Amino acid sequence: MPAINNALIAREAISHIAKRKNWAQKEAGVIVVFAIVFIVAVGVIGLFISRKVSSARARRQQISITTVHMTR
Repeated sequence: MPAINNALIAREAISHIAKRKNWAQKEAGVIVVFAIVFIVAVGVIGLFISRKVSSARARRQQISITTVHMTR
């Protein structure tokens, strides 16, 4: 009767999975904190990247201006 035992085990596993509660719904505050932290992190990373790109662009422009003045 191993087939019957396997069927019972599978049914119990599915029943256990179906009984799980919705953690995110119970802990809405934690989800809000995660969302706020994510938004702040994306903003800080965006600011960092923006400053690096701006710095590189200014450096490249300074080099091209210096090169133009040297060739004259």
